[in-house]
Amino acid sequence: MVIDLNFKKIYFFLSLGIIFLLIQIISFLFFYFSLFNIDNLWIYFFLIVFEFALFIYLSKKILNPIFKSDEMIESSIKNTLHELNIPVSTIKLNIDLIKTTIKDEKTLARIERVRQANENLIKLYKNMEYQLKKELEKIELEEFYLENVLNESLLKFEEQKELIKFDINIININLYADYHGFIIVLDNLISNAIKYNSKDNPYIKIVQKDTIFSIYNRGKSIIPENIMLVFERYFQENSLNKGYGIGLAIIKEYCDKYKIAINIEALEDGTKVSLNLKNIIKQA
Repeated sequence: MVIDLNFKKIYFFLSLGIIFLLIQIISFLFFYFSLFNIDNLWIYFFLIVFEFALFIYLSKKILNPIFKSDEMIESSIKNTLHELNIPVSTIKLNIDLIKTTIKDEKTLARIERVRQANENLIKLYKNMEYQLKKELEKIELEEFYLENVLNESLLKFEEQKELIKFDINIININLYADYHGFIIVLDNLISNAIKYNSKDNPYIKIVQKDTIFSIYNRGKSIIPENIMLVFERYFQENSLNKGYGIGLAIIKEYCDKYKIAINIEALEDGTKVSLNLKNIIKQA
Protein backbone atom coordinates (compact mmCIF):
# COMPACT_ATOMS: atom_id res chain seq x y z
CA MET A 1 0.00 0.00 0.00
CA VAL A 2 2.83 2.42 0.86
CA ILE A 3 4.56 1.72 -2.46
CA ASP A 4 1.33 2.34 -4.41
CA LEU A 5 0.63 5.64 -2.66
CA ASN A 6 4.21 6.84 -3.12
CA PHE A 7 4.03 5.93 -6.81
CA LYS A 8 0.84 7.95 -7.14
CA LYS A 9 2.53 10.97 -5.60
CA ILE A 10 5.44 10.65 -8.03
CA TYR A 11 3.03 10.23 -10.95
CA PHE A 12 1.02 13.24 -9.78
CA PHE A 13 4.00 15.62 -9.71
CA LEU A 14 5.50 14.13 -12.87
CA SER A 15 2.22 14.73 -14.70
CA LEU A 16 2.08 18.35 -13.56
CA GLY A 17 5.70 18.77 -14.59
CA ILE A 18 4.99 17.47 -18.10
CA ILE A 19 2.00 19.80 -18.48
CA PHE A 20 4.04 22.79 -17.29
CA LEU A 21 6.91 21.90 -19.64
CA LEU A 22 4.54 21.59 -22.59
CA ILE A 23 3.07 25.03 -21.92
CA GLN A 24 6.55 26.55 -21.64
CA ILE A 25 7.56 25.02 -24.98
CA ILE A 26 4.49 26.55 -26.64
CA SER A 27 5.34 29.96 -25.16
CA PHE A 28 8.96 29.69 -26.27
CA LEU A 29 7.99 28.78 -29.83
CA PHE A 30 5.63 31.73 -30.02
CA PHE A 31 8.24 34.24 -28.90
CA TYR A 32 10.92 32.66 -31.06
CA PHE A 33 8.99 32.74 -34.33
CA SER A 34 7.11 36.00 -33.78
CA LEU A 35 8.99 38.51 -31.68
CA PHE A 36 6.76 40.16 -29.15
CA ASN A 37 5.46 43.62 -30.19
CA ILE A 38 2.37 45.73 -29.72
CA ASP A 39 0.77 44.51 -32.97
CA ASN A 40 0.48 40.91 -31.84
CA LEU A 41 -0.48 41.74 -28.25
CA TRP A 42 -3.92 40.17 -28.77
CA ILE A 43 -2.22 36.95 -29.86
CA TYR A 44 -0.18 36.97 -26.69
CA PHE A 45 -3.30 37.26 -24.50
CA PHE A 46 -5.07 34.61 -26.55
CA LEU A 47 -2.09 32.32 -26.01
CA ILE A 48 -2.22 32.85 -22.23
CA VAL A 49 -5.91 31.91 -22.18
CA PHE A 50 -5.23 28.91 -24.42
CA GLU A 51 -2.36 27.73 -22.22
CA PHE A 52 -4.49 28.01 -19.09
CA ALA A 53 -7.37 26.09 -20.71
CA LEU A 54 -4.94 23.45 -21.95
CA PHE A 55 -3.44 23.14 -18.47
CA ILE A 56 -6.89 22.59 -16.89
CA TYR A 57 -7.92 20.10 -19.59
CA LEU A 58 -4.77 18.00 -19.44
CA SER A 59 -4.69 18.12 -15.63
CA LYS A 60 -8.18 16.66 -15.43
CA LYS A 61 -7.41 14.00 -18.02
CA ILE A 62 -4.28 12.88 -16.23
CA LEU A 63 -5.22 13.38 -12.58
CA ASN A 64 -8.88 12.31 -12.50
CA PRO A 65 -8.04 8.58 -12.82
CA ILE A 66 -5.66 8.91 -9.87
CA PHE A 67 -8.24 10.52 -7.60
CA LYS A 68 -10.98 8.17 -8.82
CA SER A 69 -8.76 5.20 -7.97
CA ASP A 70 -8.26 6.55 -4.43
CA GLU A 71 -12.02 7.00 -4.04
CA MET A 72 -12.62 3.40 -5.15
CA ILE A 73 -10.01 2.10 -2.71
CA GLU A 74 -11.51 4.17 0.11
CA SER A 75 -15.02 2.91 -0.67
CA SER A 76 -13.81 -0.70 -0.89
CA ILE A 77 -12.06 -0.48 2.48
CA LYS A 78 -15.14 1.03 4.13
CA ASN A 79 -17.37 -1.73 2.75
CA THR A 80 -14.90 -4.45 3.77
CA LEU A 81 -14.67 -3.07 7.30
CA HIS A 82 -18.45 -2.96 7.56
CA GLU A 83 -18.81 -6.55 6.34
CA LEU A 84 -16.01 -7.73 8.65
CA ASN A 85 -17.71 -6.26 11.71
CA ILE A 86 -20.82 -8.44 11.28
CA PRO A 87 -19.22 -11.95 11.55
CA VAL A 88 -16.82 -10.82 14.28
CA SER A 89 -19.70 -9.49 16.39
CA THR A 90 -21.71 -12.66 15.71
CA ILE A 91 -18.83 -14.87 16.85
CA LYS A 92 -18.44 -12.85 20.05
CA LEU A 93 -22.15 -13.09 20.85
CA ASN A 94 -22.28 -16.86 20.25
CA ILE A 95 -19.15 -17.50 22.32
CA ASP A 96 -20.74 -15.71 25.26
CA LEU A 97 -23.91 -17.80 24.87
CA ILE A 98 -22.04 -21.11 24.55
CA LYS A 99 -19.95 -20.43 27.66
CA THR A 100 -23.11 -20.25 29.77
CA THR A 101 -24.19 -23.78 28.76
CA ILE A 102 -20.89 -25.72 28.90
CA LYS A 103 -19.27 -26.97 32.10
CA ASP A 104 -16.45 -29.14 30.74
CA GLU A 105 -13.11 -27.49 31.57
CA LYS A 106 -11.29 -28.64 28.42
CA THR A 107 -14.07 -27.42 26.17
CA LEU A 108 -14.21 -24.11 28.03
CA ALA A 109 -10.44 -23.74 27.57
CA ARG A 110 -10.84 -24.26 23.81
CA ILE A 111 -13.69 -21.76 23.70
CA GLU A 112 -11.53 -19.27 25.59
CA ARG A 113 -8.82 -19.59 22.94
CA VAL A 114 -11.43 -18.94 20.24
CA ARG A 115 -12.65 -15.93 22.22
CA GLN A 116 -9.11 -14.58 22.49
CA ALA A 117 -8.55 -15.04 18.76
CA ASN A 118 -11.81 -13.22 18.07
CA GLU A 119 -10.73 -10.38 20.37
CA ASN A 120 -7.56 -10.08 18.29
CA LEU A 121 -9.72 -9.81 15.17
CA ILE A 122 -11.79 -7.08 16.82
CA LYS A 123 -8.58 -5.24 17.69
CA LEU A 124 -7.40 -5.48 14.07
CA TYR A 125 -10.79 -4.26 12.87
CA LYS A 126 -10.67 -1.23 15.17
CA ASN A 127 -7.10 -0.45 14.13
CA MET A 128 -8.01 -0.61 10.43
CA GLU A 129 -11.03 1.61 11.02
CA TYR A 130 -8.85 4.06 12.94
CA GLN A 131 -6.18 4.16 10.22
CA LEU A 132 -8.84 4.89 7.59
CA LYS A 133 -10.29 7.74 9.65
CA LYS A 134 -6.80 9.09 10.23
CA GLU A 135 -6.08 9.12 6.50
CA LEU A 136 -9.30 11.06 5.93
CA GLU A 137 -8.50 13.51 8.76
CA LYS A 138 -11.68 12.55 10.60
CA ILE A 139 -10.19 11.85 14.02
CA GLU A 140 -12.11 13.63 16.77
CA LEU A 141 -10.20 14.57 19.91
CA GLU A 142 -11.80 13.57 23.19
CA GLU A 143 -11.32 13.84 26.93
CA PHE A 144 -10.18 10.75 28.86
CA TYR A 145 -8.30 9.72 32.00
CA LEU A 146 -4.81 8.23 31.91
CA GLU A 147 -5.67 5.48 34.39
CA ASN A 148 -8.68 4.34 32.36
CA VAL A 149 -6.86 4.17 29.05
CA LEU A 150 -3.90 2.39 30.68
CA ASN A 151 -6.19 -0.22 32.24
CA GLU A 152 -7.87 -0.80 28.89
CA SER A 153 -4.50 -1.40 27.29
CA LEU A 154 -3.31 -3.70 30.10
CA LEU A 155 -6.39 -5.92 29.66
CA LYS A 156 -4.84 -7.15 26.41
CA PHE A 157 -1.83 -8.47 28.30
CA GLU A 158 -3.58 -10.46 31.05
CA GLU A 159 -1.70 -13.68 30.25
CA GLN A 160 1.69 -11.94 30.27
CA LYS A 161 0.87 -10.22 33.58
CA GLU A 162 0.77 -13.65 35.22
CA LEU A 163 4.42 -14.21 34.24
CA ILE A 164 5.83 -10.69 34.64
CA LYS A 165 5.82 -8.51 37.73
CA PHE A 166 4.12 -5.18 37.01
CA ASP A 167 4.70 -2.18 39.28
CA ILE A 168 2.23 0.60 38.44
CA ASN A 169 2.17 4.02 40.07
CA ILE A 170 0.27 6.76 38.24
CA ILE A 171 -1.92 9.77 39.02
CA ASN A 172 -5.24 9.77 37.23
CA ILE A 173 -4.71 12.90 35.14
CA ASN A 174 -7.22 14.12 32.57
CA LEU A 175 -6.04 14.11 28.93
CA TYR A 176 -7.45 15.56 25.71
CA ALA A 177 -6.24 13.88 22.53
CA ASP A 178 -6.89 11.11 20.00
CA TYR A 179 -8.12 8.37 22.35
CA HIS A 180 -7.74 5.32 20.10
CA GLY A 181 -4.34 6.48 18.88
CA PHE A 182 -3.17 6.84 22.49
CA ILE A 183 -4.25 3.25 23.22
CA ILE A 184 -2.19 2.08 20.24
CA VAL A 185 0.80 3.97 21.67
CA LEU A 186 0.36 2.26 25.06
CA ASP A 187 -0.17 -1.14 23.43
CA ASN A 188 3.11 -0.82 21.54
CA LEU A 189 5.06 0.48 24.55
CA ILE A 190 3.83 -2.35 26.80
CA SER A 191 4.31 -4.95 24.06
CA ASN A 192 7.93 -3.82 23.58
CA ALA A 193 8.54 -3.84 27.34
CA ILE A 194 7.31 -7.45 27.45
CA LYS A 195 9.21 -8.52 24.33
CA TYR A 196 12.58 -7.18 25.52
CA ASN A 197 12.19 -8.14 29.18
CA SER A 198 14.52 -10.25 31.26
CA LYS A 199 13.87 -13.99 30.89
CA ASP A 200 15.08 -14.80 34.41
CA ASN A 201 13.50 -12.01 36.46
CA PRO A 202 10.96 -10.15 34.30
CA TYR A 203 9.82 -6.78 35.62
CA ILE A 204 7.96 -3.77 34.22
CA LYS A 205 7.47 -0.46 36.00
CA ILE A 206 4.89 2.06 34.79
CA VAL A 207 5.16 5.46 36.46
CA GLN A 208 3.61 8.90 35.97
CA LYS A 209 5.11 11.89 37.75
CA ASP A 210 3.89 15.40 36.96
CA THR A 211 3.65 15.45 33.15
CA ILE A 212 6.07 12.55 32.54
CA PHE A 213 4.69 9.07 31.84
CA SER A 214 7.33 6.32 31.64
CA ILE A 215 7.58 2.57 31.11
CA TYR A 216 10.68 0.73 32.29
CA ASN A 217 11.52 -2.89 31.52
CA ARG A 218 14.28 -4.95 33.05
CA GLY A 219 16.49 -6.79 30.57
CA LYS A 220 19.13 -6.19 27.95
CA SER A 221 19.52 -2.46 27.43
CA ILE A 222 19.16 -0.88 24.02
CA ILE A 223 22.46 -0.02 22.35
CA PRO A 224 22.93 3.79 22.80
CA GLU A 225 23.99 4.21 19.17
CA ASN A 226 20.64 2.77 18.07
CA ILE A 227 18.40 5.06 20.12
CA MET A 228 17.66 7.39 17.18
CA LEU A 229 17.40 4.49 14.72
CA VAL A 230 14.65 2.67 16.63
CA PHE A 231 12.08 5.23 15.44
CA GLU A 232 12.70 4.28 11.82
CA ARG A 233 10.09 1.99 10.33
CA TYR A 234 11.18 -1.68 10.06
CA PHE A 235 14.32 -1.17 12.16
CA GLN A 236 15.10 -3.96 14.64
CA GLU A 237 18.17 -4.33 16.83
CA ASN A 238 17.83 -8.09 16.68
CA SER A 239 16.46 -9.62 13.48
CA LEU A 240 15.47 -12.75 15.44
CA ASN A 241 12.82 -10.83 17.36
CA LYS A 242 9.20 -11.26 16.35
CA GLY A 243 7.43 -8.40 14.62
CA TYR A 244 8.22 -5.98 11.82
CA GLY A 245 9.91 -3.15 13.68
CA ILE A 246 7.14 -0.60 13.19
CA GLY A 247 5.90 -0.18 16.80
CA LEU A 248 8.14 2.74 17.75
CA ALA A 249 7.61 4.36 14.36
CA ILE A 250 3.86 4.37 15.07
CA ILE A 251 4.51 5.82 18.53
CA LYS A 252 6.78 8.53 17.10
CA GLU A 253 4.21 9.49 14.46
CA TYR A 254 1.51 9.95 17.12
CA CYS A 255 3.83 11.85 19.47
CA ASP A 256 4.98 14.19 16.72
CA LYS A 257 1.39 14.95 15.73
CA TYR A 258 0.33 15.87 19.27
CA LYS A 259 3.64 17.44 20.34
CA ILE A 260 4.46 14.76 22.91
CA ALA A 261 8.19 14.70 23.64
CA ILE A 262 9.51 11.12 23.68
CA ASN A 263 12.74 10.02 25.32
CA ILE A 264 14.48 6.62 25.40
CA GLU A 265 17.08 5.88 28.07
CA ALA A 266 19.53 3.00 27.88
CA LEU A 267 20.06 1.95 31.52
CA GLU A 268 22.46 -0.61 32.96
CA ASP A 269 19.73 -3.13 33.69
CA GLY A 270 17.10 -2.24 31.12
CA THR A 271 15.39 0.43 29.04
CA LYS A 272 13.05 3.29 29.94
CA VAL A 273 10.75 5.10 27.51
CA SER A 274 9.26 8.40 28.70
CA LEU A 275 6.51 10.58 27.26
CA ASN A 276 5.98 14.20 28.25
CA LEU A 277 2.19 14.61 28.21
CA LYS A 278 2.07 18.33 29.06
CA ASN A 279 0.63 19.30 25.65
CA ILE A 280 -2.33 16.91 25.90
CA ILE A 281 -3.19 17.39 29.58
CA LYS A 282 -6.69 18.81 29.89
CA GLN A 283 -6.49 22.20 31.53
CA ALA A 284 -8.95 22.85 34.35
